Amino acid sequence: MKFRSSLLFLFVFVIQTACAQIPDLERIEPAFWWVGMKNPKLQLIVHGKDIGNRTATLNYPGVKLVKVNKVENPNYLFLDLEISAQAKAGSFNINFNKAGTQALQYKYTLNTRDHSPNRAQGVTNKDVIYLLMPDRFSNGDPTNDSFANMREKGVSRDSMYARHGGDIQGLMNHLDYLKDLGITTIWMTPEVENDEPHASYHGYAVTSHYKTDPRYGTNELYKAYVEKCHGMGLKVIKDLVHNHAGTEGWTITDMPMKSWVHQWPTYTKSNFRYAALTDPNAPASDRKQMLDGWFDRRMADMNESNPYVQNYLTQNHIWWIEYAGVDGFRLDTYPYNDPVYMADWAQKVKAEYPHFSIFGEVLDNQVANEAYFMQGNTVNRGFDTHLPGITDAALKDAIAEALNGKEGWDNGVNKLYETIAQDFMYQDPTRNCIFLDNHDMSRFYSVVNEDFDKYKAGMAILLTMRGIPQLYYGDEILMAGVSNPDGLVRADFAGGWPGDKVNKFTAAGRTDKENEAFNYVRKLANYRKNTPALQTGKLMQYLPNRGIYVYFRYDAQKTVMMVYNSTTKASSLKTERFEERMSGFRSAVNIINDEVLNDIGTINVPAKTTLVFELKK
Repeated sequence: MKFRSSLLFLFVFVIQTACAQIPDLERIEPAFWWVGMKNPKLQLIVHGKDIGNRTATLNYPGVKLVKVNKVENPNYLFLDLEISAQAKAGSFNINFNKAGTQALQYKYTLNTRDHSPNRAQGVTNKDVIYLLMPDRFSNGDPTNDSFANMREKGVSRDSMYARHGGDIQGLMNHLDYLKDLGITTIWMTPEVENDEPHASYHGYAVTSHYKTDPRYGTNELYKAYVEKCHGMGLKVIKDLVHNHAGTEGWTITDMPMKSWVHQWPTYTKSNFRYAALTDPNAPASDRKQMLDGWFDRRMADMNESNPYVQNYLTQNHIWWIEYAGVDGFRLDTYPYNDPVYMADWAQKVKAEYPHFSIFGEVLDNQVANEAYFMQGNTVNRGFDTHLPGITDAALKDAIAEALNGKEGWDNGVNKLYETIAQDFMYQDPTRNCIFLDNHDMSRFYSVVNEDFDKYKAGMAILLTMRGIPQLYYGDEILMAGVSNPDGLVRADFAGGWPGDKVNKFTAAGRTDKENEAFNYVRKLANYRKNTPALQTGKLMQYLPNRGIYVYFRYDAQKTVMMVYNSTTKASSLKTERFEERMSGFRSAVNIINDEVLNDIGTINVPAKTTLVFELKK
């Protein structure tokens, strides 16, 4: 992703060729809105050739045009509207006039909000998330694989950088598979338009915030997908990118103002170091580069201190909740955003949707650095981010160390214990999204060197631990890959394309070992789905002893015991040490194979194994 020259960095401000091609009134965003919002204010962004030289008027009961904002670029107007609580749903004309020219009109519609109980319901520790990349999961509609008017054309499944043709319809075709697996929530990487010339299949270089990428489907199909999920008892997470936008987006090729994005004399990347923010001794220059530096040459860094940018992003995200009824947001590259804006953003979203769930991508191996970005000011930051949860990378690394590391004072399984012991730094660690891998890192099966015993042990820990567990597509069928580069962990799900030689969505298409893995994950995920003690129950962990780690999840109705033997030798575990949690219980059921243990005074634990028991009186 390199440009051929180092032109003065932001050459993208008002590219004249783009300006010459836009119509007199190209678009208004958001294209429609709703009555009955908690926040009566709405700012419309209007784009058209020299639209800034026109006056704007409207006449509709309950709607007031408070201010018309003209900015540096004459191709923009920003209209400040106030929609009273008495305003009724309906349509009205916004008029754009200029003496001596033909008047322009836009028919604006205010809709009635949908208050159905299964919309914007929130994603919690009662859920199990399945993360997938729509381009790589399943192609349900080959007719939308390529469009002549888009910069990247065609598909090439042999290339890790090209588009492969997966889409929303493909996902919809396999919702039954996910439901059977025990999944309750689906998270796609961004499905909004990424009309970049190369390698934007991942979705993180948005070029149109209000439009589903045509290669995935339409806005109407996305809404139908959410509704189908809700009808099946599944929830939907939408992946958002505040920090940056694709350089081919219409607000970047023809920016409203220079301050729409962060400007540098020459191209300057972020330093990508969280410590520049968390370190009280860091210089302002390091902090500025972390926050304002660009993520990539093809990803313009949005200036979130600009109030027009703030309104544009916040309204877009609220629009998607109200339009489609999604249940939660995952926030990409959270630490790179302006913290004051993000705190305000979170409060505005929660004001409209009190049950809505939000977690931010924070990839750090230190609990304190993760807690720094979470709400509650628990680590003396002096600032409340209002961010309920994060992607718990510190726990992910600790689980990998427990599976792969050698036993030591703070190594091996002790690392996992010590990481959980730092839960006091979080306001509520159960709101964290916990995971073993994702689309930006090596697949879990490769992390454990394709050791099947370690794989099962890790899955058992993930699906019984506090927090909201997330699986990455294909984890359940032993998909492997080392993230060098990322494309190697983003392979197609076999069977998702017409003509695939094997179909891993079915037992007949999987190998014996893949079926064993699938059934193991399925058993655990469905047990968690039906066991409140694993969802909202308390956690008690015991200091590891000779490589064996024991913890309990429990509530008033049920107690579940996990025993992990990190060593290469089988062990006999005497349980009198765990009297505080095991008192009154006489037997246990192994939830994987349903075997009953009538004597729980001593438990035999195979090497490299996690056992999950439901204790019985």
